[in-house]
Amino acid sequence: MTPFVGLFAVVLALSGEASAQRNATESWDPTARDFSSGGSSRGLPGGGAPTGPNATLDSLNKILSASQLSAVDRSMYLSIRAFQFSRLGREADSQRDIAEMGRVLPSDWQVVMSLAMPSLAGGGDRAAALRTLDSALARKPGDPSLMVAQAQVNMQIADFPQALGLLDSALANAKTEGERRGALFFRGHANFNLGNYAQAADDFGAPLDGRPTFRSKIAPLLWRYAAQVRAKRDARATLAKEVGAESLNEWPGPIVRFLLGKGTAGELEVAAESDDAAKRTNGKCPAAFFIGMDAVRRGDKQKAREQFQLAQARCPTVSEMNWAAASELKRL
Repeated sequence: MTPFVGLFAVVLALSGEASAQRNATESWDPTARDFSSGGSSRGLPGGGAPTGPNATLDSLNKILSASQLSAVDRSMYLSIRAFQFSRLGREADSQRDIAEMGRVLPSDWQVVMSLAMPSLAGGGDRAAALRTLDSALARKPGDPSLMVAQAQVNMQIADFPQALGLLDSALANAKTEGERRGALFFRGHANFNLGNYAQAADDFGAPLDGRPTFRSKIAPLLWRYAAQVRAKRDARATLAKEVGAESLNEWPGPIVRFLLGKGTAGELEVAAESDDAAKRTNGKCPAAFFIGMDAVRRGDKQKAREQFQLAQARCPTVSEMNWAAASELKRL
């Protein structure tokens, strides 16, 4: 599959996600999304597969010429074309599309951009994604969502010090609770991969305040567990206190059940392969990673290495678990 297939594969998922974020009761907050990070692939609209840069650009031009696109979808396709123009060295055209995004979706274009660029960068051209985000920040300096997106792309190339600096700036510029949660959540990832486990645990824990449902807490809860394991805190007891009497039947509940010692690794793998929600979100990725974290907790380095290697194979490069597995393998 060429990188250009990915350009269109992400738009179906991201345009819906951007709409949900735009219509949510609180502002942009990437930590409120369902815990997946598995990066499951999706097919192209209409089943087509562009085979080169010009074919991709031609297809984007045709889509954007349609008048029936919603503002969110038009903005999403413009962000993809801006990225594609940057890949082709056409920076002026890329910047024009970013300006058009601002006219199409004045209040939320930067949210669309922040959702699109890390996923598009996963196709391999992270330099183009960073250039596109630089152009976006030139139009909206200090925007937290755009800086968080820059940090995500930097973490894809393991530049965690650069990501940490961006996330500190995003946190300093955050004006809403959603922006603050997003900056803290991804700062937790930067700190985790840098080995700053105690700070990472605090960063992951901070976005838990005010969460309306247990499901909306799962991502930061599980990542705080991982950081607390490495910080040599009682991660299992902290997780158990947060879970209380919550049902763990729905995915990713089986991951939590396993970490609490209420299920086996084999049972978790079965759930990851058979549960419909797990299959939709590449549940085998987090299953491998957190079985590895449990092995770290128990001091079983060989098992931990095997699981983190498996996580690297199962999790795409846009996944936080891919980054963390690579970092943990270097330390083991």
